[in-house]
Amino acid sequence: MTQRIRAAARHPHPSHRALALLAAAVAAATAACGAPAAPDHDERRDSRQQPAPALSAAGGSTGASRPFTLVASGDVLPHASIIRKARADAGGDGYDFAPMLAGARRVVAPADLAICHMETVYGANGDYTGYPTFKSPPQVATGLKATGYDACSTASNHTLDAGTAGIHRTLAALDKAGIKHAGSGRTATEGRSPAWLRAGGAKVAQLAYTYGTNDIPLPQGRPWSVNLIDRERIVADARAARTAGADVVVVSLHWGSEWQDAPDRQQLRLGRQLTAARTAGRPDIDLILGTHAHVPQAYEKVNGTWVVYGMGDQIAGDMINHAGAHDPRGNQGTVGRFTFAPPAAPGGRWEVAKAEFVPHWFDTGAGRVVNLNAALDRGADVRDVRDRIRRVVLSRGAAEDGLVMGK
Repeated sequence: MTQRIRAAARHPHPSHRALALLAAAVAAATAACGAPAAPDHDERRDSRQQPAPALSAAGGSTGASRPFTLVASGDVLPHASIIRKARADAGGDGYDFAPMLAGARRVVAPADLAICHMETVYGANGDYTGYPTFKSPPQVATGLKATGYDACSTASNHTLDAGTAGIHRTLAALDKAGIKHAGSGRTATEGRSPAWLRAGGAKVAQLAYTYGTNDIPLPQGRPWSVNLIDRERIVADARAARTAGADVVVVSLHWGSEWQDAPDRQQLRLGRQLTAARTAGRPDIDLILGTHAHVPQAYEKVNGTWVVYGMGDQIAGDMINHAGAHDPRGNQGTVGRFTFAPPAAPGGRWEVAKAEFVPHWFDTGAGRVVNLNAALDRGADVRDVRDRIRRVVLSRGAAEDGLVMGK
């Protein structure tokens, strides 16, 4: 079911003092944009600046390998208010989404690989709309690239909002920005293919699927336009990626029940099934990243594999839940950060050596992503929001398996 949105006169977020402090922090960060503290995306010491590793006959990388970090974030959902803010940030000429994403840059840019979720498709020639049928400005892709993202999942319940033309525009804009993508396609081959990435000497495959498309039928003769969740197909695709040389297989799933803090039965069942799939004793999937619920959900290690049931929204307008109430949880989210270590022996599994989550919040008043721990360090009164997100994320025992809160 599609989420609901309306303009709200008041924002039941943290205190007015918090907003004032955050506004000052945002202003300071904006003034420093010309010389950010985080390294530029192109300065990251990842394998894109090194010769590509050779692939063994059995698939996978050979030669020297090193640990790498992978970060992932939740739904990018530009409602009409978000589109207006991007236009204002561009000075009324075009659209600029980089300023509103700048608060995520300190976590995203230093990572070896960064994955986002582009929930909406793009429009053209000023035909941009929010709820209920989304058509976002293509400059979203430019903003995501400026933040440091390498790839996006594009399978969601809104992938068919503008038909095949919307898919074509979206993937073309991501291509132009230099962002890989998985989950939808302009051709059968593209729709079935993972996004291929490299880091630390590892070849990484990202696959993406959605539970549905808001009852919009798949285009006639183009069933590959968007990938739908099917357990057998996901496992088959993961195994095919491994055969093609993937050292790490990441699966992005647009799933679950909106506005529900806890993962639903389908998420729990599918998570168990996918993480249990093995070939020659090695898991077929190395990480599962969930989106769609619009609220942060738990992280959990299942059958030895990390599952993020829901990362929440990264960008969204003021959200109205199914009860018709303005729900501030719809602007809360997390960024997952996973450090993968190379196998001790050739053909072994790249293991997650460190698992972290970073709580974020989208301040709809300022139109900015806020790193809550960084905001606390600056004296903002956002501890209650941060702690609520932490409780939800750890609600299924992830702390016992080593998940920690990062900055």
